[in-house]
Amino acid sequence: QVKLVESGGGLVQAGGSLRLSCAASGLTFSSYGMGWFRQAPGKEREFVAVISRSGGTTDYVASVKGRFTISRDNAKNTVNLQMNNLKPEDTAVYSCAARLWTVDNIPAKYPYWGQGTQVTVSS
Repeated sequence: QVKLVESGGGLVQAGGSLRLSCAASGLTFSSYGMGWFRQAPGKEREFVAVISRSGGTTDYVASVKGRFTISRDNAKNTVNLQMNNLKPEDTAVYSCAARLWTVDNIPAKYPYWGQGTQVTVSS
């Protein structure tokens, strides 16, 4: 079965950096578009970044452009999210998701999800 496992979350001060990783198994990774989404307490899950199957196309929510970078390694079945200049409003549970063939900014379009990793940014 498809399994996605995130790692790399933690507590960081504003202005700091974290690198999230998502390890995928049980799927032909290079056939799947991948996304990172986040959910803050009391808020709906929101799109953060997506990357196409080849890694050649990426997209970001406006609030993280220039600070976050999504990347993938199809040989290692991993997708990463480098987060720089973190802000308190980035605090959330971050989850990776997989979707066959394409990417989408809408969480409901993704059938496979990891359990999430907590990111907390203190001011």
